[in-house]
Amino acid sequence: MTETRINISELKSEGSNVIKELAEFLKEKTKAEVETTLDAIIIKGEGKSVSKKYLRVLTRKFLHRSELKEHFRVIGDKENTFMIKGKKVEEE
Repeated sequence: MTETRINISELKSEGSNVIKELAEFLKEKTKAEVETTLDAIIIKGEGKSVSKKYLRVLTRKFLHRSELKEHFRVIGDKENTFMIKGKKVEEE
């Protein structure tokens, strides 16, 4: 069984509804066990549906759909972990 973590500490600023929607979205697409902790979403499952690469694509798709792509990006962290990081906005 593979376990992949998504660090959501910076995404929490958008509210708990966004976190719930992301967890539901990942559960629906991967058919895996999705657990939400204080600072992370943990996906446990087998096979390609829970590979780090696929989860990264799904997370990007969710950010795009939620119109958060302008403010956040998905970057790799440690092994089997990636994080949703806020983009720096330059003032004009």
